[in-house]
Amino acid sequence: MQIIEKEGPKRLKRSVKDMMIAGICGGLADYFDIDSTLVRLVFAFTVLFAGTGILAYLIMWIIVPKENY
Repeated sequence: MQIIEKEGPKRLKRSVKDMMIAGICGGLADYFDIDSTLVRLVFAFTVLFAGTGILAYLIMWIIVPKENY
């Protein structure tokens, strides 16, 4: 008899293994299955050109839970 574990819906979590400050970019990269460097570049451009990247990062740092290990 085999026990099959069902995966639930994909959830956004802050990364513990791919983090530089709070793990937001690493978590977004895992969620969208892309390279975390691309996500970090997008955040850097939004900080430099629009100024909203810092606010978005801080809000996500508060709201998005850390992944469990």
